[in-house]
Amino acid sequence: MTRVLVVDDEPQILRALRINLLARHFEVAVAPDGGSALRQAADWHPDLVVLDLGLPDIDGVDVIHGLRGWTAVPIIVLSGRAGNQDKVEALDAGADDYVTKPFNIEELLARMRAVTRRTAVQDAEPARIEIGGHTVDLAGKTISGGVRLTPTEWRMLELLLRNPGKLISQRQMLTEVWDSKHTTETNYLRQYMAQLRRKLEPDPARPVHLLTEPGMGYRFQP
Repeated sequence: MTRVLVVDDEPQILRALRINLLARHFEVAVAPDGGSALRQAADWHPDLVVLDLGLPDIDGVDVIHGLRGWTAVPIIVLSGRAGNQDKVEALDAGADDYVTKPFNIEELLARMRAVTRRTAVQDAEPARIEIGGHTVDLAGKTISGGVRLTPTEWRMLELLLRNPGKLISQRQMLTEVWDSKHTTETNYLRQYMAQLRRKLEPDPARPVHLLTEPGMGYRFQP
């Protein structure tokens, strides 16, 4: 049974999520503030954290930093802060995804399934992944159909494929594919993503696997 820690200072949201998740056979713990969330996580070791940013004692981004100091548990931010900057800060701190309030419970559950699958895939270390009718061999660095990628394209694609369903922020991708000196060069990302789509998507103008989240980053949708 998947253990989910829900962190929110609104009692009605804690109650609603607890009821919905228990009904779907999750094991649920709740925390009304950042301090108790960090203590619960250390004691209970959840499989997934659903976290509000606007907490009464510690900002949610600081909670993410606190968790990332010792655990790679998937974190989904559930927040009323709709601005792109808030989303980017949460993702750069280590969150795996971001859902804006008011939210649809089915969308939240879909995001939870996606990050859970991503964790399972990372644990399994997949060698081959299907995308757009092609088979990508991550270990052998080959793609079926004679598709050839540049080293930079490979680094971008591998980062996305090893994190299926996860939103990879622009800053993270620039840092990991280039280096920390290029975190504002978002034009690089647009250029290389367009090249990847031309090589891998059946219809590059309407991508279904290599998706853009405007102002935030990119996501691989299996």
